Amino acid sequence: MIDKIRGVGGITPPSGLSKSSKNKESQDFSKVLKEALDKVNNLQKNAEKMSDDFAAGKISNIHEVIIEAEKASVALKLTVEVRNRIVEAYREIMRMQI
Repeated sequence: MIDKIRGVGGITPPSGLSKSSKNKESQDFSKVLKEALDKVNNLQKNAEKMSDDFAAGKISNIHEVIIEAEKASVALKLTVEVRNRIVEAYREIMRMQI
């Protein structure tokens, strides 16, 4: 079993994974990440717009404003926590000795 392990740290790429498919996967990941960040940004903008509309008297239901603000807040907290986890994983990888 040990003689089957190859590559750096025992990690081998799956067979049949070509360079072009690796590039496509990285593009897909960046696309997914950008879309997620855009959604969080849109939630923040929507919450700010609703707050402004409430202050201007265009919206009379404060519950909707609070719900949108909480959605934006939770989305931002989740995004920050995911970023922190990614940075910590990167640091852990950089500390590994080969």
